[in-house]
Amino acid sequence: MQSSVKKVLVGTVVFVVTTVVAVIGYWLAGWSLLEAIYMVTITIYGVGYGEVRPIEEPALKIFTMGVIIAGCTSSIYVLGGFLQMIAEGELNRVLGARRMTKGIDKLVGHVIVCGYGRVGRILADELIDARKPFVVIDNQQDRLREAEASGIFVLVGDATEEQTLGAAGIGRASVLASVLPDDAANVFITLTARELNPDVEIIARGQSPSTEKKLIRSGANRVVLPAAIGASRIARMITRPSAEELLSDGCGQEPLNEDLAQLGLEISEFKMIGRSPFVGQPVSAIHFGAANQFVVVAIRHDDNSVTRNPAPQYVIHENDTIIVMAHHGSTPTLRQGFATHDMVYRGARG
Repeated sequence: MQSSVKKVLVGTVVFVVTTVVAVIGYWLAGWSLLEAIYMVTITIYGVGYGEVRPIEEPALKIFTMGVIIAGCTSSIYVLGGFLQMIAEGELNRVLGARRMTKGIDKLVGHVIVCGYGRVGRILADELIDARKPFVVIDNQQDRLREAEASGIFVLVGDATEEQTLGAAGIGRASVLASVLPDDAANVFITLTARELNPDVEIIARGQSPSTEKKLIRSGANRVVLPAAIGASRIARMITRPSAEELLSDGCGQEPLNEDLAQLGLEISEFKMIGRSPFVGQPVSAIHFGAANQFVVVAIRHDDNSVTRNPAPQYVIHENDTIIVMAHHGSTPTLRQGFATHDMVYRGARG
């Protein structure tokens, strides 16, 4: 079924062509230009004032009937299209799309999010919280209605197409995040975006670890593998539950340890048992060779409660787990310094 917008456009074209042809026809029949325009007006709109001149020739009568039929039909067709447009709310969507386009055209240094599935929605919420301007691209309009209602700039289209990325302002964007669940689509988006803007930072999602190299070769600056991250996160919960809960803050956020690793730091856990020399001593008593290479960031008690940033005078109790941040590679020194018989480090007990 034709859309209401198409009906209005087609009806308008037919109406204009009918009017022009009718005026020319009466003018060629010997009428003046003003008489021809007047005749067409009262004929199409059915005013009924009568002919400007008597119409006696059969050909002219047939021509007039054709003008009446074509003019009235096209007018009704246009009116019907407008009524349908209003009924469906399409007029509002058209005006809203124009406002959306103007808003996107004003963005500079923004983020383009390709895909509004589960990952795209979470990413959009984070960008909103960070007050970072962004545009969401998805080829399923139903997904974008909720985002559009929330005031998010949205664009319906295929993100692998140059025209779509151009409409999203790829030339002015600072970051493009391709988070579709289809690895092939993410590769195509990366290739297209890199060609359109060599300076844009591209962060791509990959389903399979084998796709990471392809995305990097295609121009992605960074690749995120949700499946690998999820598996690694579960492993940390098993091997280092205390540090994992402390760093993730129980909100499902990516643990801080990954960022610390880039700085040459790591989080370690040491459980104090009755034979530990530090049981019954204040935190300030923890001094040994690595004293200047670690910081006690938290203590997990036997009842699973956590004391973050413990005071120097805090007394260490039996079965407390000391969570420390230290330089990467200093674990052997810390292990020897704490000298526990029941130490927990990366899930291994010693």
